[in-house]
Amino acid sequence: MPRIHCPSPLASSLALALPAGPARHVQVLRLQPGDALTLFNGEGGEFEATVTQMGRSEVQVRVGAHHAIEREAPHAVHLAVVMPANDRMDWLVEKAAELGAASVQPLLSARSVLRLQGERAAKKTAHWQAVAIAACEQCGRNRVPAVHAVRELSAWLAEPAVADAGQRLLLSLRPDARSLQQLHPLAAVTLLNGPEGGLTPDEEALAMAAGFAPLTLGPRVLRAETAPLAALAALNA
Repeated sequence: MPRIHCPSPLASSLALALPAGPARHVQVLRLQPGDALTLFNGEGGEFEATVTQMGRSEVQVRVGAHHAIEREAPHAVHLAVVMPANDRMDWLVEKAAELGAASVQPLLSARSVLRLQGERAAKKTAHWQAVAIAACEQCGRNRVPAVHAVRELSAWLAEPAVADAGQRLLLSLRPDARSLQQLHPLAAVTLLNGPEGGLTPDEEALAMAAGFAPLTLGPRVLRAETAPLAALAALNA
């Protein structure tokens, strides 16, 4: 059954004209009046629904029963990642949503290959949020991880909210870094990862001063888009 994210208030027995994005999705799927689908708005659970009318630009549905189904991971892991280049950030966001990330914070650092600012950064953020929504539609999650606006690493580390971000971990190749086997993850974890060339020594020191403890994934050097996903999967295993 098709799953459609609908960013609107939903309630059983509601007759609803789908917003433009979800309506286009239903049209692409070539659903017809009488066809069933599942709607979710990210506020918890999912709704049965039935297409009642298909127009050229409008799709009407009747919302049915609500099911309080949650498919969230056991730990709320927030990924703070210096953006990898090319399409790798798209892939990272998609897989992070599938693996249960609670949110994604794109960052810029001294060695960033992908450098986004202003309108271009805002467009990319909106694109990544759409990627996360599509991943949730596919994998069955009913809560969509937020993709936050692009920030400079140093400015983000100085935010008061970071100090209250639960357990803070820095993926690192430092010889004194703890291993996953030594880690006891808390309910909320913020995981920081650098770019292709890694964080500079000054940036690592700044992160550690902000309460991030170095964490190693083993002796192999993983790609910038692979490491946070491997850690996310391991923490929620």
